[in-house]
Amino acid sequence: MLDSQVISQRRGRLSGARIGRWFWLVIGAALVAAVLVGSATHSITGAAKEGDQQVSGAGKTIIEGGGPGLVPVTTVLAFHASGQGGDFECLALMPPVATSFSPESGDFEVNAMYVTGKVTSLTVRGGTAVLHGTATVTGIGAGANLPFTFVAQAGGPGTTATLTVSGLTFHETLLEGQITVH
Repeated sequence: MLDSQVISQRRGRLSGARIGRWFWLVIGAALVAAVLVGSATHSITGAAKEGDQQVSGAGKTIIEGGGPGLVPVTTVLAFHASGQGGDFECLALMPPVATSFSPESGDFEVNAMYVTGKVTSLTVRGGTAVLHGTATVTGIGAGANLPFTFVAQAGGPGTTATLTVSGLTFHETLLEGQITVH
């Protein structure tokens, strides 16, 4: 009987030792996991906060000087970009009649040009952002994989922007909307 008590006590100690080791193993693994997750999260969010340039905007513009024959042209644009890339959209609308002196000259419903593209690089200096990329253009200057440059000033109505694509340059003034550069 004495031998079975000793064996039973040893089994109890071994079970307790195993539980103790298991406990510390689980705690150690949890701490290692927490450190790894914390460092990965810091590097992901830290990169976005430390020096990642960003620009975004949307609104309605008018092209200075209009189109051919003094036809007024408005655009609807939207874009966003960071150091990792972005997207750019610009739809130019003009009146259905080719003269600015017709009753329809205020109806901007004809798709004169559409530029849709991917931003491949972004430079920010002060309140000015310069976006470069490639776009598909329909209407005036139509083509695929065409390089474009878009220069935008930060601000609301009255802010200026310039789009260069298909060998054409459009100087625009924001009528509605906002451009944010940071």
